Amino acid sequence: MQAQRKPLAERVAIVTGAASGIGRAIAQQFGCCGASVACIDIHSKAAEETAQHIREYGAKALAISCDISDPEMVKNAVDATVQQFGQLHILVNNAGISPLCAFDQITLEEWNRVIAINLTGAFLMCQAALPYLRRAGVCGRIINIGSLAGQTGGIAVGAHYSASKAGLMVLGKQLAKTLAPYGVTVNNIAPATTDTPLTQAWPKATLQALCKQIPLGRLGKPEDIAEVAVFLASDSASFITGATINVNGGLFID
Repeated sequence: MQAQRKPLAERVAIVTGAASGIGRAIAQQFGCCGASVACIDIHSKAAEETAQHIREYGAKALAISCDISDPEMVKNAVDATVQQFGQLHILVNNAGISPLCAFDQITLEEWNRVIAINLTGAFLMCQAALPYLRRAGVCGRIINIGSLAGQTGGIAVGAHYSASKAGLMVLGKQLAKTLAPYGVTVNNIAPATTDTPLTQAWPKATLQALCKQIPLGRLGKPEDIAEVAVFLASDSASFITGATINVNGGLFID
C-alpha cells in the first residue's frame, strides 16, 4: 500500500511566536504534516525546544531569535529561512501579547508596545515575506491568528489588544485582495480564550467566568487552532481567501 502523502510535504513555513502556546502547536503540527518550519520567537531557547520537537517527527526545523517589531531582525529572519530551506510558502502571524488593563490605565508606552508586536510585527513579516510568497504562487499562504476580541471588543483583554487584533484581521482581508492575482491566499483564524501560558497567568476567577460563557463549556486548546491552520495551509483550502474562521466554542457565531 502506498504511503499517504503528508498535506504540507515540501512546503516551508514561518511561524511567529512559536516558542509556546498556539504558535508551538501550529509549528509542531506543520512539522507532523511534512513542512519544514522556521520557529521565530524572541525567546530563543524555547523556540529551539519547539524546533527540536519538530525534528523528532522527522521534519526539518530552524529556530530563529527575533523581535518582530524590529524591521532589520524581521528581514534577517525571513532571509535566514529561505537560505536554510530554499523557499518560503507559508507565513503564520501568531506572535502577540495580551496585557490585562482597564482602558483608563493604558499608558501610551503600553499601547505602542502592544500595537508594535501584535500588528506592526505582522505587517513587517508580510512585507519581508512578500517576494517569496508571490514566487510560491498557488502554494503561498498567509494565516493570521486574530482573536474574538478583534471582532467583538473582547471580554477580559485590554482595548489595545482588541484594537491590534481587529487591525490584523483587516490587514489580512486587504492582503487577500492584493495577493489573489498571484494565487496566494490570506486568511484569519479568530480564537476565543485559549489555554496557553499567556492566559494561564490570568486570575482564576476571570478564566472560570469566561468558561461559563462558552456554549461548549471549555477554553480552546492550542491544538484546536493548529488543526485549522493546517487546513488553511493545505491544497484543500486553495479557494478560500479573505476569510475569518472562528474557533471559539460557540461564544461568537457570525
